[in-house]
Amino acid sequence: MAFNPVSSFLGLFSHDVGIDLGTANTLVMVKGRGIVIDEPSVVAIDRVTKKVLAIGAEAKRMVGRTPANIVAVRPLKDGVISDFHVTERMLHYFIRAVHERSFLAQPRVVIGIPSGVTEVEKRAVHDAALNAGARWARLIEEPMAAAIGAGLPVAEPSGSLIVDIGGGTTEVAVISLGGIVVSKSIRIGGDEMDQDIVAFARREYNLLLGERTAEDIKIAVGSAYPGDHDEQRVTLRGRDLLTGLPRAVEVTADQVREAVEDSVQQIVDTIKDTIEETPPELVADIMDQGIVLAGGGALLQGLDRRVAEATQMPVHVAEDPLTCVARGTGKVLEELDAMERTLVAETYARPPR
Repeated sequence: MAFNPVSSFLGLFSHDVGIDLGTANTLVMVKGRGIVIDEPSVVAIDRVTKKVLAIGAEAKRMVGRTPANIVAVRPLKDGVISDFHVTERMLHYFIRAVHERSFLAQPRVVIGIPSGVTEVEKRAVHDAALNAGARWARLIEEPMAAAIGAGLPVAEPSGSLIVDIGGGTTEVAVISLGGIVVSKSIRIGGDEMDQDIVAFARREYNLLLGERTAEDIKIAVGSAYPGDHDEQRVTLRGRDLLTGLPRAVEVTADQVREAVEDSVQQIVDTIKDTIEETPPELVADIMDQGIVLAGGGALLQGLDRRVAEATQMPVHVAEDPLTCVARGTGKVLEELDAMERTLVAETYARPPR
């Protein structure tokens, strides 16, 4: 890389930044400081003036509670950008927050993206980062970043299987020698499970639940495997679709498990499909090391037992699974020369002919 005096000067005022740009949450890792931002990927906007009113946790508190002229939007859907300009403003806000609003800050940025995205979607993330104030931006596939963050030996000539279950996507990848050998990505994750619970309440009780209520129920009693917690009870509070009045219904954890079963089964099937396509030598390595679960979905009760039973392999939940991708981007920034091969090739960055 040629020496650039302007870039070198701006680097004095900037921190290298790793970003897990998630459907549900955005985490920002600063080289040498750790994770400094962990906020919902939500932006509140005035419909009339198009002015951004709040970003992150403050905006999420407004979801479902805003007047007609304010809308709380999630600019990423299924792990990819659905609203380019809002994503750009959200990234700009987080990059400025890391640098205490300094206008001279133009950091180097590494961003995690789902493994199944198109070249156009990669270009959108790359351009959004540059427009948000980065002087240099590179992308890394989320399962690779999650594996690095979970401490797996990604550079070794042995197979590691990582399952990253986020809000909008589930990424399953077999990694060896610094590259992804086999990967599958499905647009099912924590958000889909929330929708399963909303659909269950509507179908069984004619009760309309809010997204936040469904998420709280999933966190409290959601599970993927039968156990002692099945008799645990939780109250669903929402609006009766027949009377239009508030209503509360008590359900068991077993019923909630049945509600999210379809989504859980699709995740398990994707893991099995990935193993079926993996070379036998790497399967033998995975049988020794085990499957590693990362992302917020890894915290679903009993998911590790469910996957272990389906694959007949040991399954481990990564330490602090929510931050694996962000920590992985940080490690890449710390060892950029050694980990260059883990980054996405920049074919998307070529100018049109």
